[in-house]
Amino acid sequence: MADLQDELHATTEVGELDRAEAEFEPDVIELEDERGLAVDAGPEGDEGDARPKGDEEDAADDPLARAHALLAAHPVADGYSGLPWALRHLPWYDLELGESTIDTDVPRLREGHVAALFWSLHLPEGLVGERAVGATLEQLDLVRTVVEAHPEGLRMAHSAAQVTDARNCGRVAVLLGPAGAAALDDSLGILRALHSLGLRVLTLSGASWAGKNGLTRFGEEVVREANRIGVLVDLSGASDATVRRALTISKSPVVCTRSAARDLRPHPANLPDDVLVELGITKGLCLVPLTAEQTGPSVRDVADHLDHVRALAGPECVGLSGTYDSGAAHPQDLSDASGYPRLVAELLGRGWSESDLALLTWGNVQRVLRSADFMARAARSRREPSTAKIAEMDG
Repeated sequence: MADLQDELHATTEVGELDRAEAEFEPDVIELEDERGLAVDAGPEGDEGDARPKGDEEDAADDPLARAHALLAAHPVADGYSGLPWALRHLPWYDLELGESTIDTDVPRLREGHVAALFWSLHLPEGLVGERAVGATLEQLDLVRTVVEAHPEGLRMAHSAAQVTDARNCGRVAVLLGPAGAAALDDSLGILRALHSLGLRVLTLSGASWAGKNGLTRFGEEVVREANRIGVLVDLSGASDATVRRALTISKSPVVCTRSAARDLRPHPANLPDDVLVELGITKGLCLVPLTAEQTGPSVRDVADHLDHVRALAGPECVGLSGTYDSGAAHPQDLSDASGYPRLVAELLGRGWSESDLALLTWGNVQRVLRSADFMARAARSRREPSTAKIAEMDG
């Protein structure tokens, strides 16, 4: 990472998040009460006891109960949802009451302790140029319409602070992105326009300037402009050459919204070990998908990938990506957005500390959002909006 990164790293992350959220501890205790996890209200044997001590010990030994308690304090920020495209094909839906035809609705998000969700603006293959721009704008408009129609459960968010505000108000924060590179139609002006409409993540694949041979000169300019305005660069699905070049030139942390460990499962969107190490050095974020194709058919398989990424990149650089409603098959017991407690229970059984789990579920996404905003403010003070044209830079 570049010069400003060291300054930023010195200020974050979990300790500050815990202190910032300390005033909300009564809400956490209330949630724990509902699940039977509260501590005694008075000395042992008093009438004010919340419950018998034996029940308390049983709860402490139950990984699933511990997982629910931990997620009540450190909920999930899910890095990828295909819900917008899935909703386009439904004649009617109500996400607050529940919708059985899709993987995600507000009741299941709450059951899974999901407090933030990135809604993908990805398009089917084959849409390019003006058609891709128009379809992306339609996706963006759909997301805003859906969120406005479900005010009791959902809230739009464009920054880490707004994500936290939505959570404290009992809403699921919805962030826009990732969008595909084709949505730009090779125009940095369109990138800035999409950002002004709320886009927060751009995937570097599906364009002539981000192909098998890596980033062209214009592609590098796209990364610099994304850094300048605060759009996170997503490398999932990008070529290995593009991944390595983007890691070198990006001054903001990069994210991989749907990538696991290639050493464990040889999927093209998964990352080789040397890239995972580099991702850790640059403080990027690998969001491990809950898909049978990329991580395997069981909760244990997903946990193996999380263990592997944490070991190579570090606990500050691993997160979760449900990839629900994307058309992918999911591991057993993780079939929809309510399954996160079962995954966290598996990680608790493997000895993950509460601090590492807090980073995994919530803290790491908050860090990269804050980092992108911090870097953008600094970059805008030094750099004007780019007017570069692909024809001029790439010929």
